[in-house]
Amino acid sequence: MATTTMTIAKALNESLRHAMDSDPKVLVMGEDVGKLGGVFRITDGLQKDFGEERVIDTPLAESGIVGTAIGLALRGYRPVVEIQFDGFVFPAYDQIVTQLAKMHARALGKIKLPVVVRIPYGGGIGAVEHHSESPETLFAHVPGLKVVSPANPADAYWMLQQAVLSDDPVIFFEPKRRYWDKGEVDVEAIPSSLHEAKVVREGTDLTLVAYGPMVKVCLEAAAAAAEEGESVEVLDLRSMSPIDFDAIQASAERTRRIVVVHEAPVFLGTGAEIAARITERCFYHLEAPVLRVGGYHAPYPPARLEEEYLPGLDRVLDAVDRSLAY
Repeated sequence: MATTTMTIAKALNESLRHAMDSDPKVLVMGEDVGKLGGVFRITDGLQKDFGEERVIDTPLAESGIVGTAIGLALRGYRPVVEIQFDGFVFPAYDQIVTQLAKMHARALGKIKLPVVVRIPYGGGIGAVEHHSESPETLFAHVPGLKVVSPANPADAYWMLQQAVLSDDPVIFFEPKRRYWDKGEVDVEAIPSSLHEAKVVREGTDLTLVAYGPMVKVCLEAAAAAAEEGESVEVLDLRSMSPIDFDAIQASAERTRRIVVVHEAPVFLGTGAEIAARITERCFYHLEAPVLRVGGYHAPYPPARLEEEYLPGLDRVLDAVDRSLAY
């Protein structure tokens, strides 16, 4: 067992380093990923160690970056593409949806595109427009894409390597305001399946389902609820496509109440699909409707208002109280 304390940022860096060491076909591409090491320094030192042919500083052209990655994947490479901020991904959305997601089916399984698209996402860093959004549902809705998000350094380390090894394209959402959160990473562990949800706190009265940046908020809410004598379970979803509905169902049958929490707007968000599916599966187990907590159905606000926009401790605890009141 080789356990080390790392930030999520450092875990991602070490994960990329391990993937590149293990396979010379793994490439890193993106704006400022080389000499600068990325805006958040996730790729720091990689170009120095692996060279400019494997860690490639690209023009500011997201469509071209993803399109080039698709061509490289067709030639046997495993490109890892960085989109600098969440809101910058949309020039590449056409390439991702019409080419990256469709090629495997279009070729009747004969062609695989092992491309990872890394996207720092979410708010909480005081940034301007296009730097704080949560567009994960737009990708989870597209057949042919895997969509995942780690919430801690251990998952960041292992999930990114699993994404690189996947023969299917993976959209890898990184919770940017958690980049500097620290945790233990066992670099010799046997990782869980990439799409397996995890119970990160056990409880008996209600389950909070979250992923990415909201897992920490839900753990804080569960701790606060415990002071009031309420036992709240926290389930880290980890994957938004596919979703581990079996894990959610098992938790729902134990606690009988589900609240789904995410930063993205509630309207047509991941929570909507979970609420519908768990209601279908667990109708006779539930003692309250599945509730959802998330962002408002409005453009992301200026930085001074983002704390009002983002779902925080009070909004999560209010949903817990409403569920328990049924």
